[in-house]
Amino acid sequence: MENNSFMATPLRVLVVEDSVEDTFFIVRELQRGGFQVAFERVETQPAMQSALEVHNWNLVVADCLMPQFSGMAALALFQQRGLEIPFIVVSGAIGEERAVAMIKAGASEYVHKAHLERLVPVVKRELAAANEQRVRKQTDATSTYLASIVRSCNDAIIGKTMDGTIVSWNRAAERLYGYREEEIIGQSISILIPPYRPEELSEIMERLGNGEPIERMETIRLRKDGTPVEVSLSISPIRDGRGRIIGASSIARDISRRKQEEGERLALIQELTAALTHA
Repeated sequence: MENNSFMATPLRVLVVEDSVEDTFFIVRELQRGGFQVAFERVETQPAMQSALEVHNWNLVVADCLMPQFSGMAALALFQQRGLEIPFIVVSGAIGEERAVAMIKAGASEYVHKAHLERLVPVVKRELAAANEQRVRKQTDATSTYLASIVRSCNDAIIGKTMDGTIVSWNRAAERLYGYREEEIIGQSISILIPPYRPEELSEIMERLGNGEPIERMETIRLRKDGTPVEVSLSISPIRDGRGRIIGASSIARDISRRKQEEGERLALIQELTAALTHA
């Protein structure tokens, strides 16, 4: 018979249970379900607290009624630790009302000891849900961090769809162009482009549609009051999870002062050249 033990999924389980025999049945059921189980059994609050402090666990399985401890007290101790792992009640001496109370208090699920065949499906489902929640929280935290960077950036950062509709607008964009976020979101990016540059937007979107980023493009944009501002643009296509281009992100920097200084230097050079020529 082929040995598939190497394919077993490692699982560290803290079993809060006063019965050694029941612990054996729980662990055996998990092993039958494809888990390589490393476990520790505790039956008092100090022992559980120590186990939570010393080791990292993937799962807590707790009985509801024990001589020196209770499932509700175990759940409270678990919650104090702020662990993002499943807490499953596995008990025989528990009524429906008490089971509902445990679930309402924060337990992930309840499995009766007389129906341990439900344990593995419940564990797999709750482990998947816990992992999904951790990924979602990490993604949300990353998104929040990136959004904070965008908001506080000194360069104007604008997000737009492929038809040119503005969908995001940071504070630097407000300072540069004069439009508040609430009045510009949903508008076309063409509102910023001078009417004497009619082909510029279509050319940019065509390049982006081909997946080509635009780096350091110097051009003119219009502020809310109609005054022109010279900017340096970097524009990148935005792709979805399938790699399809769904929009673009542009970073704009005001280069008016630099252009003015370059013009002044050029004028000075021209003056000096003319003076030397006529000397």
